[in-house]
Amino acid sequence: MFVDRAEIQVEAGKGGNGCMSFRREKHVPLGGPDGGDGGNGGSVIMRAREGVNSLVEFAHRKHWRAARGEHGRGSDMHGKRGADLLIEVPPGTVLIDAESGMVVKDLVRDGDSVVIARGGRGGKGNPHFKSSINQAPREATPGSEGESRRIILELKVIADVGLVGKPNAGKSTLLSRLSRARPEIAVYPFTTKFPNLGLVVADIDTSFVMADIPGLIEGASDGVGLGHDFLRHIMRAGILVHLVEPLPGDGSDPVDNYRVIRNELAQYSQELQQRPEILVVSKSEIPESAEVVAKLTQETDREVLLISAVTGQGLNILIRRIAKMLAERTQPVANTQF
Repeated sequence: MFVDRAEIQVEAGKGGNGCMSFRREKHVPLGGPDGGDGGNGGSVIMRAREGVNSLVEFAHRKHWRAARGEHGRGSDMHGKRGADLLIEVPPGTVLIDAESGMVVKDLVRDGDSVVIARGGRGGKGNPHFKSSINQAPREATPGSEGESRRIILELKVIADVGLVGKPNAGKSTLLSRLSRARPEIAVYPFTTKFPNLGLVVADIDTSFVMADIPGLIEGASDGVGLGHDFLRHIMRAGILVHLVEPLPGDGSDPVDNYRVIRNELAQYSQELQQRPEILVVSKSEIPESAEVVAKLTQETDREVLLISAVTGQGLNILIRRIAKMLAERTQPVANTQF
């Protein structure tokens, strides 16, 4: 089960109460206050960890609570600090405060962490209130409450390459051909319900992560269908590979389909619209594919690749083109002296 959005309640531990106590030893007639301080409550910490790839755990468990601090005791015995609660999430998880809608932290890389709720401070024992005029204070303070907040977790898949296109454009088939990923593949649209990741090995020194993003439709940027759920996963992709089906099953025009997807990307994010893109016509075994390549080339004035995930035609060229584009994006920019 893949879950990429969840809302949970996190509560840090309450601080322990301070103690009011006095020395009672037989041979200490003027014993003073000896109440210990309460321990601080545990905090709630969220950390990204490689290997965690879904938010499914948070779909079933909605409340997360750290341990409270122990109360102080006599003989100056301070309470034990409450244990912190460590919650591990997939890299790429965005933490959003449910009440304000503000982003608390974007846990992008493995090991990124944030204290999402701080534990309460322990109360003070009565020795803190001793003075020259109050040598037997009968006062102690309670521990303070820990922070409590509702947090929305949103997972945005991290990938070097994102496959986009209309439903049934051949994205899942291409991913299964280039990597060991085995997404569900069928002849009907919307077979893919959530992103699938696969590692593509270009050569002995080069590899990249490719994500099969579920098919987009017109109105996706306005939330039509599962538009927002699909589009947010594309935001992490370094480059886009746009697959165009040459003979759509619904009889639509391939060039119009390309325009629709580009418009949805622009409506969702101007940054996404400007992301580097490789334009590809899939299913080259279909006779109409060459004609679609020519139309798209004229429409976009760009190179259009022709591939087939079934026969393997053009796949090596596509891999090399992706590897080259990724290498160009990671090259440092030379300093220019004026």
